[in-house]
Amino acid sequence: MEDAYIVVIQGKPQGPFSLTEMKSMNLTEDTFVKKGGMSDYKEAHEIPELCELLGFQLTKAEAQYFASPDVRLLAALIDYGIILTFYLVIVLIIVSFVETQYLKVAITLSFLPVIPLVKFLMNVFMEASNRRGTFGKSLLGIKVIREDAGKMGLSQSLLRNVYKLLSTISLGIGYIAGFFNRKQQCWHDRLAKTLVVKDRLL
Repeated sequence: MEDAYIVVIQGKPQGPFSLTEMKSMNLTEDTFVKKGGMSDYKEAHEIPELCELLGFQLTKAEAQYFASPDVRLLAALIDYGIILTFYLVIVLIIVSFVETQYLKVAITLSFLPVIPLVKFLMNVFMEASNRRGTFGKSLLGIKVIREDAGKMGLSQSLLRNVYKLLSTISLGIGYIAGFFNRKQQCWHDRLAKTLVVKDRLL
């Protein structure tokens, strides 16, 4: 049943129940429920179709668990590792057709500036997609969202990643600032009005 929910009753998950069955179950707003496609349980008042069915007022859950800058750094390193692996494979294929050692070294080094550009574009497009994060972020279970918990648009994602230049040219102070912020926001997060949160809350 596509619209069937698992319902936590007296601390134990039960079901699945159809929407019709749930309407007669006297559920409260803070009853935890889950259906296919949801990564974690949510309270009934956080789900629009249940609010309409049961007469609850829709309340958007606020993020509570934020990704610290060191976890985000690890995600970036994973991304760079993935990009570098593809870069080396492509370069090896190209230089295999070159006989001169000098040219092999020149070709290998000349394309290195492409790596940060690819990382920048990866950030912009993947963080604005339904993934809400790059490969590294997905592997670590974190995502980038707006401060109101919505998905970033492409323009906001572009601005956020441009603002990272400020965090970088400040010799990393912009990133370190995230450790002293309640929501773990680095300078570029605060300027772009974004949060990096743990996947389980989305």
